[in-house]
Amino acid sequence: MLAWQHTDSVDLICKGKWSETPDTVSFSLGSIDDDITFDFKPGQFVTLGFSLVESVEYRAYSISSLPKKNELQFTVKRVKAGKVSNYINDNLMIGDRVTVLKPAGAFNSVDCLPQSKVVMLSAGCGITPVTSMVKQWLSEKADLDIDFIHQARNKQNTIYFSELEALANEHQNFHLKLLLKENEGTDYQQGRFDQEWLQRLCPDLHQRSAYLCGPIGFMQDTKSYLETLSFDMTNFFEESFSPEQKMCDIEQENGVEQSGVVSVSVPSFGVEVDAECGTMLIDSLEKAGVPVIAACRSGMCGSCKCKVKVGEIERTSVETLTTEEIEKGFVLACSCIIKSDVEVSLN
Repeated sequence: MLAWQHTDSVDLICKGKWSETPDTVSFSLGSIDDDITFDFKPGQFVTLGFSLVESVEYRAYSISSLPKKNELQFTVKRVKAGKVSNYINDNLMIGDRVTVLKPAGAFNSVDCLPQSKVVMLSAGCGITPVTSMVKQWLSEKADLDIDFIHQARNKQNTIYFSELEALANEHQNFHLKLLLKENEGTDYQQGRFDQEWLQRLCPDLHQRSAYLCGPIGFMQDTKSYLETLSFDMTNFFEESFSPEQKMCDIEQENGVEQSGVVSVSVPSFGVEVDAECGTMLIDSLEKAGVPVIAACRSGMCGSCKCKVKVGEIERTSVETLTTEEIEKGFVLACSCIIKSDVEVSLN
């Protein structure tokens, strides 16, 4: 059975959990009888719902496994004061139930087509989606030349260290180029990633497609290095899951703010909630406990994409939506003003 065929979410159980680094764990999810198969585009993320003591909390995580399997795998790094990341690291147990929404995200190995050569640029947990993309390409594109550049603190804190070395030993077209702040016990380069290191580690940069994911500061800096080096940005792809927030100016129709109570319903989750006309859709969905993620709340990351099936709304951003998605009624909940009663479907 293929997951998400007839519903926006599936309930799975934790099938396994293991340590990647001192502050990072990986875990797998599947059905009790292993009778569900998962289809997605490598590099995409899903929203996971965890039942904590006081509430159900939803977070979005990139999938690290490959499609067409009966388990999904994820890797989560502990974040200081992070409610869900600490719960996963400390308390998630095999057999625990987790709600999983449909895959989403335009940063993937299918939609971001590579040239004959690629360079993957990552740091921290940004390694998760690019590793998934690389594993898919290695299984399907034997002639694709891959430079894999990753910044980490040291060997012990490099996520997937052994797995990446195994891929490098197995595939001649996969070139692992770790840059460690402390390289003791390894033959990898030591340093902090900057424009000079980018050129040294990838001397034929301009012949490649570039894929970027990592902490926001790392991504901003790396993108600026590429632009400074006159890289062809049509061959540049980035995971915009946590972009710098932008403020949007919202003009009310005819200069008069609309008022009144309207209803927001999400039938697939069995919820309906009252909302003030003229307010943001994301606020109502969150109030109703619907597992929609607004990573940037500015219409830039696309994680809160949903479909308005009935009702009138006003968009203030369509930044990550395709023309086809807009025609089909998809919106960004964080950049969508409610104008009437609406019915919403996630993804």
